[in-house]
Amino acid sequence: MKGALLLLFAGAFVLSILLTAWIRRSALAWSLLDIPNTRSSHHIPTPRGGGLAIALSWCGVLIALMAMGALNGWVGVALVGGGGLVALVGWLDDRFRLSPLVRAAVHLVAGGWAVWCVGGLPSVDLGLGPWPLGWLGAWGAVVGIGWLANLYNFMDGIDGLAGGEAVSVGLVAGGLMAASGAWGLASAAWGLAAASAGFLVFNWPPARIFMGDVGSGLLGYGFGVLAVASERMGALPIGVWMILLAVFVVDATATLIRRVVCGERWYEAHRSHAYQRAVQIGYSHRQVTTCVLALNSLLALVAVGVWAVPSWLFGGLVAVAVSLTIGWSIVSLGVFVKPCSN
Repeated sequence: MKGALLLLFAGAFVLSILLTAWIRRSALAWSLLDIPNTRSSHHIPTPRGGGLAIALSWCGVLIALMAMGALNGWVGVALVGGGGLVALVGWLDDRFRLSPLVRAAVHLVAGGWAVWCVGGLPSVDLGLGPWPLGWLGAWGAVVGIGWLANLYNFMDGIDGLAGGEAVSVGLVAGGLMAASGAWGLASAAWGLAAASAGFLVFNWPPARIFMGDVGSGLLGYGFGVLAVASERMGALPIGVWMILLAVFVVDATATLIRRVVCGERWYEAHRSHAYQRAVQIGYSHRQVTTCVLALNSLLALVAVGVWAVPSWLFGGLVAVAVSLTIGWSIVSLGVFVKPCSN
């Protein structure tokens, strides 16, 4: 079985590379380009929609895992069905620019489908013992999945960042779930990492193609569903997922709160995320993306620690949230040290 899984992941990686190359050529031929504007962090027109390669490759992995009996059928249906819907609305948005409310509504519908498929979220354990949620758990899970789909889209603003996050989180979360005996969920996470890595070949700075909403929404949705399913099945607590995704969660959430408090149109495109601020003061896309991946390595160590000692989970969550919020404040307030000019 393990040999078959390795071949499956390798196939997803290669297929993602081939599909990304084909999508890039097609986008250039049809002039489907992301044109720089005042809210952009890039300076030259670049093909978009490469996230479709991730969607198709990962969907193939999930279907294969279900056919092999390696992945719970209901979890697979939640990921393929809802993920396909999220990817479709993302692709339409990449082409025709849909209303933010339409996208959000579709994300919530997909989240509702996923939560129904996995049987709700009756309780969570953040290191203080099981916390009963009842029907509120299901509603909270739907909102959480929808928010992850949106925040991942917000964080897909510079070269390599969203794809690199997917590879990092997918690999580590998959490893922890495998260590817990949940090989099906682990394989789904590794498959997502493999598909994202294939796309990253073309998206690593300087990017030759952008992911687009078709990919970013799917990645956020996929991680959200896997987090709810792994908590529901006792494989990996949601709190550990929050630690692994903390850079994205803190930056997107804190930025949204600040924009709402300041009376800005929070649903419009902007360049006020911390990672965008870092680029604006002179750091390159490669430097910022590499820094985030380095932070992810530290977060992975924290995640392993709280997974090994569950009673540390709540304290780990608080420490990570406080530390990253302080870092976000420093960067967002412009106190961040500028790079040396050559």
